[in-house]
Amino acid sequence: MKDWRYLLAEHRGTLIALCLFAAMFTIYIANHPVGLTANVVQTASNKGVLLAFVVVAQALIVITAGIDLSVGMVLVLTNCVASYVVVGTPMQTALGVVAVLAVGLLCGAVNGVIVIYGRLQPIVTTIATGAIFYGIALLLRPFPGGAVNEDLADAMTGRVFGVVPASLVLLTVAMLVLWVPFRRSVLGRGAFAAGSSEVASYMSGVPIARAKLAAYCLSGLFGGMGGLFLTFYTYTGEAAFNSGSGYTLWSIAAVVLGGISLYGGRGSAVGAVFGAFAARTTGDMLFVFDVDPLWQPLLQGVVLMLAISIGAFGLFRVRNRLDWFE
Repeated sequence: MKDWRYLLAEHRGTLIALCLFAAMFTIYIANHPVGLTANVVQTASNKGVLLAFVVVAQALIVITAGIDLSVGMVLVLTNCVASYVVVGTPMQTALGVVAVLAVGLLCGAVNGVIVIYGRLQPIVTTIATGAIFYGIALLLRPFPGGAVNEDLADAMTGRVFGVVPASLVLLTVAMLVLWVPFRRSVLGRGAFAAGSSEVASYMSGVPIARAKLAAYCLSGLFGGMGGLFLTFYTYTGEAAFNSGSGYTLWSIAAVVLGGISLYGGRGSAVGAVFGAFAARTTGDMLFVFDVDPLWQPLLQGVVLMLAISIGAFGLFRVRNRLDWFE
C-alpha cells in the first residue's frame, strides 16, 4: 500500500468527522440570523470545547477497549470543586486550578486501579465510581452556588486578539501538551495495543498495566479540564445529575462519530474532538431552524444516528478485526 493510501486509511475516521462537522457548521451558519460573526463562533466554540474535553476523556478509555460511564460525573465533581477553590488572588486561583485538575486526575487513577488491578469490567466499575463522584459533588454543592475568578473565566471564554475564541486555543494547547506526547510514547502505543489485543500485547512485552493506567489518569485529567471550563462558562458550581448523565451519553456517541472503534485499538483523540463539535452542532442546527423544543431531542438523535452511520459504514466491510489494518 502506498504511503498516502496508508495515511488516508489510518486517519479515515478523523477526516470523516472533520467533513461532517464542516458540513453541519456550514448549514448552521448559512441559516443563522446574523451569519458568521465573531460572537457566533465564540459561543459555538465554548459549547463545543466543553463537550470536547469530556469526549477526549471518553476516547482515551475506548481506545483501550473500555467504556467510562463516570466521565460526566467527573465533570460535575470538578465543577463543584472549582466553584470553591478557583477564587481569590492570582496565586490562590492558580493553586485552585491545580487542585481541580488533581481531583480529575485522581478520579481517573481510581478508575484505572480498580479496573486494572481489581480485574473488574470498566463499564461496571465506572457505574459505581460515577455514583460515588456524584455523591461527593452533591455533598459539596447540595444547591447551585459558588464563584470563580471572573477575570480568568472571561479570558478563557472570550476571544484572543478579539477574533480567535480563547476556548479553541485552550483545547489546542491541551491536545498538543497532553495527547500528542502520549500518543507517541511507549505508554500511548501500549494503550492502543491493549485495545487491539491485550493478550497478544502482553505476550509481546508491552507494559499493558502501566499503559492502561496512564490512559485512565489522562482521561480523568481531561474530565477535570471539562469541569474547570464548565465553571468558567457558568460562573458557578452545580451537582446536576442530568447534566452529568447527558455528557456521558453524548461522549460515547461523539467518540463513535469521531471514528474511534468501540472495539478499541483504533482512532484518534483529534477525531474525537471533531466528533464532539459535530455532535454539538446538531443541536445548534435545530435551533436555527426553529424546531419545536418537544421535537428537538428526537430529531437531534436521528441526525446524530445518521452521522454516526456514515462514520461507521466501514464496519459493514469488515470480516475480522485484522481487516482494519490492511
